[in-house]
Amino acid sequence: MITTNSDKKRLYIGGEWLEGNDHYDLRSPYSGKVIAQVPLAEKETVLKAIECAEQGAKEMKKLTALERSNILERAAEIFKERLEECALILAKENAKPLKAARGEILRTIETYKFAAEEAKRIHGETIPMDAAKNGKGRFAYTKREPLGVIAAITPFNFPFNLAAHKLGPAFAAGNSVILKPASQTPLSALAAAGIFEEAGLPKGALNVVTGKGSVVGNVLVTDPRIKMVTFTGSVEVGLGIKERAGLKKVTLELGSNSAVIIDSAADLDAVAQRCVEGSFAYSGQVCISVQRIYVQEDLYESFLQKFTEKTKQLKFGDPESEDTDLSALISINEAKRVEGWIESARNAGTEIAYGGQRTGAILHPTIIKNAGSTQEVSCQEAFAPIVSVNSYKTWDEAIDLVNDSLYGLQAGVYTTSMPKAFDAVERLEVGGVIVNDIPSFRVDHMPYGGVKNSGTGREGIKYSVEEMTELKLAVFTL
Repeated sequence: MITTNSDKKRLYIGGEWLEGNDHYDLRSPYSGKVIAQVPLAEKETVLKAIECAEQGAKEMKKLTALERSNILERAAEIFKERLEECALILAKENAKPLKAARGEILRTIETYKFAAEEAKRIHGETIPMDAAKNGKGRFAYTKREPLGVIAAITPFNFPFNLAAHKLGPAFAAGNSVILKPASQTPLSALAAAGIFEEAGLPKGALNVVTGKGSVVGNVLVTDPRIKMVTFTGSVEVGLGIKERAGLKKVTLELGSNSAVIIDSAADLDAVAQRCVEGSFAYSGQVCISVQRIYVQEDLYESFLQKFTEKTKQLKFGDPESEDTDLSALISINEAKRVEGWIESARNAGTEIAYGGQRTGAILHPTIIKNAGSTQEVSCQEAFAPIVSVNSYKTWDEAIDLVNDSLYGLQAGVYTTSMPKAFDAVERLEVGGVIVNDIPSFRVDHMPYGGVKNSGTGREGIKYSVEEMTELKLAVFTL
């Protein structure tokens, strides 16, 4: 049974639940109440986890594709049985409203099912050696082999599903994983460990080590027994990982300040509704949250009115309430940070069309009109319920405005013009262009990742499996 009361948690290493020497109080971002005591792993503990993961990797490599697939299928079924329990964990540890929390667990289930299917599709190819002058009389083929031990460092905002995007493909490919969850969201990682234990995952294949990134993360990134680091989080931490990782593989998903262009639309009401969802879902704490909206000047006032009216209908409060749409940010300091952005915009003479208030760690949904290109909301990642709505004159101007960013994860384009849609795909400097929808759209088997400061590599189960395997060539002389 998954518990969410204030109790002392344990580390999960080598298939065993181990006591920690020191602990920290995990508090609800919404209520501030202590909900658990979580172990602070020491360097020696992390080294033990690596040893166990090495043995776990050997056991995973022995499993057949079907056996790995079956474990992932069983894990998905257990998640389905415990959907409400897992959703409640999210509501408590990261203040995700229950409606959104249930949605995350449903996606987590689907992600593991995709991984179960992909486990059966990992294969190589035959190489026509006689296409080369010196290849006659030879036969060759490739095969994909697991890397070994993978370190997964995950963020607070989707702690179940973003962990699934690392665990699922890793297990499908026959790797073992050491999972270091965000300090604010360890309960989801420990719950996932319990589920995989019940699903029959070999001992050592999953190890969950909680604690400080400066301790746990540093060991994982620098230890040569770790063959890959997969990280989702901030640019600063991601750059540090890349610098210290040496020759091991690294994939980084580092966020964005996603933009959407509204050039033309058959149903502006529907567009406004989707933009509200994209801007304010989980209080904007989404890597592909809509942060910049560029509207063709003829549609601007009409769109802004509809967008504001729909934003006013959002309800904020207790994440465990069925009616709540927005709740507390992950910490009061984050709410204060973005409140400072709003005040800075106001002082610069920028109009705050709606919102701008803060109640404790809750930042009310905020709409800014025509923010300057150098203001924080335009050029930094907010990770908060704040969006700028700007007008533009020409299509080329809109493309340039979207590209005027250090980030490039996904962008959305609403247009009834097919040539403009294809032009946007060609010219927008992002990893994914979503036509006639918001950039926040994601399904869990599509390739997902960005350019510029948004990171390197791609997630999406099939694409992660490619990252988490090594290609081996065999050549036979006949």
